[in-house]
Amino acid sequence: MKMRFIMLLFITLLSTPAWAALQTVTLSVPGMTCPTCPITIKVALNKVEGVSQIDVNYRNREAIVTFDDSQTSVAALTEATTNAGFPSSVKSTKADRE
Repeated sequence: MKMRFIMLLFITLLSTPAWAALQTVTLSVPGMTCPTCPITIKVALNKVEGVSQIDVNYRNREAIVTFDDSQTSVAALTEATTNAGFPSSVKSTKADRE
């Protein structure tokens, strides 16, 4: 029984991505022209696999997105906003290694 547990633990550790980490990126979204635009952007970003947190600020015309880099990428995030009618570009990034 103990050997099975050790083997299961070993397999689990090997199957998780070694370099996966939470990333935070700030996207510049200059096309936001009204206070309801952030809703559309947030809905589009929520559909992207691996996104864990979104803060869209109309006044600053930016979206701060936290995501798992083993499940998605910055390119997928900008593609999601573009497909929703709001092209975006990277303003800054920050790695949240935990």
